[in-house]
Amino acid sequence: MSEPESPVEPFKRAVAAAVRSLAGEPELEVAFSSEPAQLEGLKARLTAPSRNLPPGEVALVRGQGDAYALRRAYHAEKVHDRFRPQSLEGAAVFEAAEQARVEAIGALAMKGVAANLTAGLEQRMLSRGLARAQTREEAPLPEVMGLLVREALTGEKPPAAAAKAVELWRPYVEGRAGKDLAKLQAALRDQTAFARLTRTILRDLSMGDESESGQTSDDESENNDGASEKGDDQGDTDEEGESTASDFEQSEGDDSQEAEGDIQSEQQDDLTDATEPEDGAKPHRHNAPFSHQDNWGYKILTAQYDEEIAAADLCEAEELARLRGFLDQQLAAMQGVVSRLANKLQRLLMAQQNRHWEFDLEEGLLDSSRLTRIVMDPMCALSFKYEKDTEFRDTVVTLLLDNSGSMRGRPIMVAAMCADILGRTLERVGVKTEILGFTTRAWKGGLAREAWLAAGKPPSPGRLNDLRHIVYKAADEPWRRAKKNLGLMMREGLLKENIDGEALTWAHNRLIGRPEQRKILMVISDGAPVDDSTLSVNAGNYLEKHLRQVIEEIETRSNVELTAIGIGHDVTRYYQKAVTIVDAEQLGGAMTTQLTSLFEGDRGRGRRGRR
Repeated sequence: MSEPESPVEPFKRAVAAAVRSLAGEPELEVAFSSEPAQLEGLKARLTAPSRNLPPGEVALVRGQGDAYALRRAYHAEKVHDRFRPQSLEGAAVFEAAEQARVEAIGALAMKGVAANLTAGLEQRMLSRGLARAQTREEAPLPEVMGLLVREALTGEKPPAAAAKAVELWRPYVEGRAGKDLAKLQAALRDQTAFARLTRTILRDLSMGDESESGQTSDDESENNDGASEKGDDQGDTDEEGESTASDFEQSEGDDSQEAEGDIQSEQQDDLTDATEPEDGAKPHRHNAPFSHQDNWGYKILTAQYDEEIAAADLCEAEELARLRGFLDQQLAAMQGVVSRLANKLQRLLMAQQNRHWEFDLEEGLLDSSRLTRIVMDPMCALSFKYEKDTEFRDTVVTLLLDNSGSMRGRPIMVAAMCADILGRTLERVGVKTEILGFTTRAWKGGLAREAWLAAGKPPSPGRLNDLRHIVYKAADEPWRRAKKNLGLMMREGLLKENIDGEALTWAHNRLIGRPEQRKILMVISDGAPVDDSTLSVNAGNYLEKHLRQVIEEIETRSNVELTAIGIGHDVTRYYQKAVTIVDAEQLGGAMTTQLTSLFEGDRGRGRRGRR
């Protein structure tokens, strides 16, 4: 006799069907996971609800599903990319405004969708802590701008959880951009016109790109629009996007080189499926995110207060510039040593990308070194050569830095300096680099612990602190735009406790979503995971056991190559590929050596058949 079906399964099926119907995409895949919700192409990932279907979670899932469906139905990615600002904060506001636009289209047309979106928005604002905002610094402007745009388009007031945050910013925003906000409703169903108005609002708020020439860019866009109406819609839209994108890139200088690198990466990706790997004897590795806390006995009391945040959002621009200046002063003292090691890595990578010759062929260019053979025997075959590109796999490297309190002082400073130099080096040779950090939002438990205490201290609560995962540099972000962010590591009060297992899962799942063929994850830590609030009410090895399970999962089942460096702590007992250093000053050499060994191993596989 089969077991009765869980009550959550019919709910999931109903939500998935509704999402596909609203999106107009029968092939849209809808999955439910404990990982962050995401929409990518024809795959939508929604938050998995609990078995008893709490009303708050039901509202959140329905809201997510409708939001993604409307995004799929009414959003054109090429138009969005064409107008998206280069600055991080400007791009975040631009993204929030566009999401508000697509949601407003559905909300105005369907009352049920409007109710789902509103309920989901309320839950999202609660989870992001906007209800606790007391100052503008505690209320992220992109979130507030999304709510103000929603209000301008639909007339709906912000949800109660975000009302105070919106009122903190409203006088400033409406005083500078109120007239342009009022124009948005007329452009609701015209994404191009809406994007132009959003760019105007960003200029009103002094958040436009510094190189942007305002009216000139708009005029060029209008000329391109006129040309696009004369031919095939899809083809001309591509040309229009490329033309406008090149205008923005030209003003940014080095962006044209980055765009060229992206095109090469895309071409390489197109060939990936048609190419069989030479090391066919390697075990099959999965390329999918994982989160097996339930199977491993690892519990999280609540993820409601966790945050994944860009480094620039944790610090004022002036302070970030000051901290970066301090880091540069320290960098000058040790740059010579680490730069020499980085140059060694750069020469290795450039050598792998050079062309090479294949000899002893029956046709091609005549090999001058074989002339004596030809004179002696004119009918001798295999006297030709052919120049061939070396196979170099498109690669992305993630540096995951421990931002715990025990790293305070010289270790975190050296880690920031080494990440700086390594990031610049890898970018020069076309290897994309992501720099991430992990810590907690509070010492000895934050809001999660307060919730546990309020609930009467139920036994075995699991993880009892609020995570803070920091993105210092995204993989697709140019180095010159992200370099200031590393100064944040010097900020007093940032470094708290460390929960390594979940940080490793987070970094891994970001990596496996990347299109590159080869993915490398390097962890830099100075000890085992420690969180007093969690370990005080769970087993003493609770976090360490989870870390070992995550590492084993990546090393045995993932296609991500994992390596680790321990500062004053033996990490070889956790990781198969690891090195331990005693002094933080050795970190630069250790990082470079680890990456060099990985790439040298790859070179051996990539040059099989070469003479």
